[in-house]
Amino acid sequence: MLGDFDLGAVLTQHYLQMFWTGVYLTFSLFVVSWICSFALGALLAVLASSGNKAIETVVAAYVAYHRNVPILVQLMLWYFGLQQLMPFAAKDIVNRLGAEFCFSVIALSLCSAAYISENLRSGLRAIPKTQYEAARAMGFTRLQAMRWAIVPQAWRLALPSLINDTLGLFKGTSIAAVIGVGELTYQTRQIESETFRVFEVFTVASIVYFAVTIPLMLAGNVASRRTAIYGK
Repeated sequence: MLGDFDLGAVLTQHYLQMFWTGVYLTFSLFVVSWICSFALGALLAVLASSGNKAIETVVAAYVAYHRNVPILVQLMLWYFGLQQLMPFAAKDIVNRLGAEFCFSVIALSLCSAAYISENLRSGLRAIPKTQYEAARAMGFTRLQAMRWAIVPQAWRLALPSLINDTLGLFKGTSIAAVIGVGELTYQTRQIESETFRVFEVFTVASIVYFAVTIPLMLAGNVASRRTAIYGK
């Protein structure tokens, strides 16, 4: 019954500390994964537009795998599979750094990079060829033309999609709870198991996720409108 709802029961000092720990780890996982995925995604987008058929085939295979295999399967493969193949010394280093956190970053970054690369590549294809030809006429090499003339414009055109990728990555951090990373979803489940206050604890978690995702959604809408105006 609604009368049994007691938010204060899950907002005591002890549980607030658990929520804070979860929020901190969620943002740590998100920020590290975001940096890695955007760096790798940009590299993949450039390689996919390199004109080298062999490289483009490898990138296409990478993207196809990460876009068609569930992220949970990818995470399990990295966490349970790769550890079996690692030398003992490397495994010891990873365990000291936090194996669960490290492999979560790897899985999230690699998966998100595939989506980012495709969105960036769409932005690259939207740039008129005359822009590239003009850069080459000015004496730029192919790499310099991509770096200084083409990619900066592609970033702007792809911005709405990239914001959506960022939103998806943030929400995707909750998958790390499956292998024991103490992020927000994991801590929420722990508090629920101690208090049996299912509605209350997941209400708090929902508020936290909303507080981050809603501004990102609004930023994506603003970027979409500005990009549409720019394209006219």
